[in-house]
Amino acid sequence: MITTFAIPELDYHTQCCVTIGSFDGLHKGHMSILKQLVEEASQKGLKSLVFTFDPHPRTVLSQGAPLQLLSTLEEKKNSLEQLGIDYLVIFPFDLEFSRLSARDFVTTILVKGLHTKKIIIGYDHRFGRNRNADIDDLIEFGREFNFEVQQIQAKQIDAISISSTKIRNALQEGAISTANSYLGYHYSLSGTVVKGNQLGRTLGYPTANIQVDESLKLIPYQGVYIAKSTIDNEEVYGMMNIGTKPTVDGKVQSIEIHYFNFEQNLYDRSLKIELLHRLRDEQKFETIKQLEEQLQIDKAQSLQWIKQKKA
Repeated sequence: MITTFAIPELDYHTQCCVTIGSFDGLHKGHMSILKQLVEEASQKGLKSLVFTFDPHPRTVLSQGAPLQLLSTLEEKKNSLEQLGIDYLVIFPFDLEFSRLSARDFVTTILVKGLHTKKIIIGYDHRFGRNRNADIDDLIEFGREFNFEVQQIQAKQIDAISISSTKIRNALQEGAISTANSYLGYHYSLSGTVVKGNQLGRTLGYPTANIQVDESLKLIPYQGVYIAKSTIDNEEVYGMMNIGTKPTVDGKVQSIEIHYFNFEQNLYDRSLKIELLHRLRDEQKFETIKQLEEQLQIDKAQSLQWIKQKKA
């Protein structure tokens, strides 16, 4: 997959089948459309091209609280590459771009820039300055500039919208199994291992403290989760805590994972952590001993859950 952060310099003979969207999370609804894109491109002898944005348009145009993202840019790139997409264009979204007229967008971006021969787009897609052009306008432009417009059915668009909202709601409630079912894969957090207060080591549960790379990445609701990572090509399971560690009067939220049967030094390494199952809420215990006892219970429950899933 060729990835660019501007309009790519396409060969004169290269023609593309294009879809446009933010594709945050790349859940089941997105995947069905993207697979359709790849199939259509293959059948018509075109290159499949995804035109997306960074930052997310809502973070630029919305005046409210910043949108929490389901996927980082790197996660999105990795998922699209696995689908067999030929070109990924991550276009810089800013106020100037948002003011581009519909005709200028079509002529400059779709026709001259992306060599669009076919575009797969939602029936409710709006574009151009103040979003004043719709699918009917795009179809007219298609007739004028000789590209085909394929509308994504309403039920597919509804599925995408509903799923994105439901995924965010589920994660914010700690319902990780529900979120994973909508996504079609395990929700994950990626970050760098940094030094913590090393309390877990004194309790017999050394942890890797994760500093998430993307500030807008949605962090699930506080609690204890079963998780796994692939480290040096090996799957390693563990239990992870998201929270403030109230038993030791913690004030700042942290993300810590204890890997089972694993002793490598992970400081400064980048890790991807997949969230598999939620065990319980974060709790404040009266004594450290009570915390230790609960950690033993958490570990036993985690190992039992993992054993059942592997069976």
